[in-house]
Amino acid sequence: MTIKEKQEEIVEEFSLFDEWMDKYEHIIELGKELPLIEEKYKTDENLIKGCQSRVWLHAELIDGNVIFTADSDAIITKGIIGLVIRVFSGHSPKEIAETELFFIDQIGLQEHLSPTRSNGLLSMLKQIKMYAVAFQAKQ
Repeated sequence: MTIKEKQEEIVEEFSLFDEWMDKYEHIIELGKELPLIEEKYKTDENLIKGCQSRVWLHAELIDGNVIFTADSDAIITKGIIGLVIRVFSGHSPKEIAETELFFIDQIGLQEHLSPTRSNGLLSMLKQIKMYAVAFQAKQ
């Protein structure tokens, strides 16, 4: 599945909910389903700077694709990082670096986040793109 298709799938998934409280519940559920990052990757080096809560993001290049794992100590933030890595994980550094995200705006997430969570989301996206660029440079 392409990054675009994954984003479209998320937009469709969120269109099933009319109320934002239901969307938040769904984000929380997604956070609970997030595969846990290995404890050895919960280091200061993997902490995303700019997030109010603690968010760890680890990336590995496996067979030419970037595989992300993540965790957070805040349940909604954990769901948000889960959504983001669901879109990007398993794709090439080039695809990740060049992709424009549209699902965040289309599901209305950006406008329903507090300013600190919004800044955190931007930091997550920036870190993912930085990993992609770094892996691209190594290839």
